[in-house]
Amino acid sequence: MRWASLISVLLLAGAADATVRRVAHAGKHHIEHEHAAKRARAAAAASHHHQVVGRQASAHKFLNANTTRFAVNGTAIPEVDFDVGESYAGLLPISSDPHEESNLFFWFFPSTNPAADKEILIWLNGGPGCSSFEGLLQENGPFLWQYGTYKPVKNPWSWHTLTNIVYVEQPVGTGFSIGKVTITNDDELAAQFMGFWKNFVDTFGMHGYKVYIAGESYAGLYCPYIASAFLDAEDKTYYDMSGLTIYDPVLTWDEVQEPIPAVQFTEYWAGLFPFNDTFRADLKRREKECGYADFMAEYLVYPPKGHIPSRLPGTYENGTTRPECAAIYDDIYEAINLLNPCFDIYQVATTCPLLWDVLGFPGSTAYDPSGSPLIYFDRPDVKAAIHAPANVTWEECSSGNVYVNGTDNSLPPIFLALPHVIDKTRNVIVGHGALDMILLANGTLLALQNMTWGGRTGFSRRPDEPFYVPQSNLSTEATLAAGGAVFGSLVSERGLTYVGVDLSGHMIPQYAPSAAFRHLEYMLGRVDCMNCTVPFTTDVGSTPQSTQPMGKGTAPQGWTRGKQDIVN
Repeated sequence: MRWASLISVLLLAGAADATVRRVAHAGKHHIEHEHAAKRARAAAAASHHHQVVGRQASAHKFLNANTTRFAVNGTAIPEVDFDVGESYAGLLPISSDPHEESNLFFWFFPSTNPAADKEILIWLNGGPGCSSFEGLLQENGPFLWQYGTYKPVKNPWSWHTLTNIVYVEQPVGTGFSIGKVTITNDDELAAQFMGFWKNFVDTFGMHGYKVYIAGESYAGLYCPYIASAFLDAEDKTYYDMSGLTIYDPVLTWDEVQEPIPAVQFTEYWAGLFPFNDTFRADLKRREKECGYADFMAEYLVYPPKGHIPSRLPGTYENGTTRPECAAIYDDIYEAINLLNPCFDIYQVATTCPLLWDVLGFPGSTAYDPSGSPLIYFDRPDVKAAIHAPANVTWEECSSGNVYVNGTDNSLPPIFLALPHVIDKTRNVIVGHGALDMILLANGTLLALQNMTWGGRTGFSRRPDEPFYVPQSNLSTEATLAAGGAVFGSLVSERGLTYVGVDLSGHMIPQYAPSAAFRHLEYMLGRVDCMNCTVPFTTDVGSTPQSTQPMGKGTAPQGWTRGKQDIVN
């Protein structure tokens, strides 16, 4: 697939028509395929599917008269050959109006961890319009079915082993969620989510629970706006907002997080972008002429020298990006696809072959081999198992608009929503994968250095403290993950922690599950440091940790001029 078509879908900067500045849209894009024959086969199989068989109520903490209709049989989830345990799934309306027709779909997994009493975490994927079941099935849910693998496996890094977690498909029009799309911005999105959340809390009797929110990509907008609205409600019975984690998030205008740092990204990872001298020289010329190199050198410094000017480099006076500057990002993508036809913009170290994905979209290239089964969540037997509407065609990312006219008119979260959440909770983590190119780590750091929280702007220190992932006994051959080493860099000031994660692409809980597990432990207050060798709290009989000096952090984030690693 050519990059120009992906740009038009994701609304990335770099379109040749130099569109007006906007907030970056980022998330896996699902391409619809015809599966009529497959649906027919799956429908026949679904006729033999056993409906939920009630187990003893004593084994179900949240089973009551209000929740019985949502109970999922943990031993009858298609293709999963182990008991997933207690869970609940279904639709709940976005308001208390008895005639409300808009509903959000959820799947809730209670935790067996005693420390999880009276707390719950909400997980959201981005897009906009991408299903949070992507996170469930391939990132941090109780069972995993990664692209290219044979079958679902039990996930030792599941976040439900730490806390109660609910995956919500939102806004309306995403996944199995149904209704009329009416929102034009994320204040309206948050208002709808609050209506859903009140119904969820009432249904499951979770009044007075601490609420944590986590998500990635375009949820970098969703999560701060929802969290900010929870805080503004000043109602701890329903909305006791206590912490936020966002991964590789959309934070600011797309130019800042995409084309401005793009050339330096390819220089740092020169071995993954082995361009010839003439093409690289042309990129460097355009980077200089557009003012991108000077902008990076001036504003990616610690502490910041001041706020980024309202007119960004490479733009006309009306705010639109000059075509020759906008095209830099596009041209990089086109060039690397000639060298690596299996290039994955979400994880740039990926090479051929293409791997089939049960969600229908491995990285940035659609691949549907002949004879492949239905997309997992669109199978009739899976829909029946989780009480999903049979007449809805599930897509990983919606092919329709989830905002009216497809436009989100929200202000980027760094200006109001995110600082508000940091100042009120003093418990916010922003993580970024070093191998992500859909949104660049240095763009995220530029955004944070332009944000004011806790009475000051930006971080005063470079993110160079070591981020340590403990060695553990949790992984299996099917779920191997990093451990026993420094695995990135961090800086923490005034309630905000930035963590750069090595060897991870856009979806950190997928590419670096042990790192994300440590982030969650820290946000929940289970551990009080991420630059120390404290074992995982769920690792009984933990492996002894290294006693060698850790030194500085290792994630290549915060550089300012290509490979040169400048400390300001």
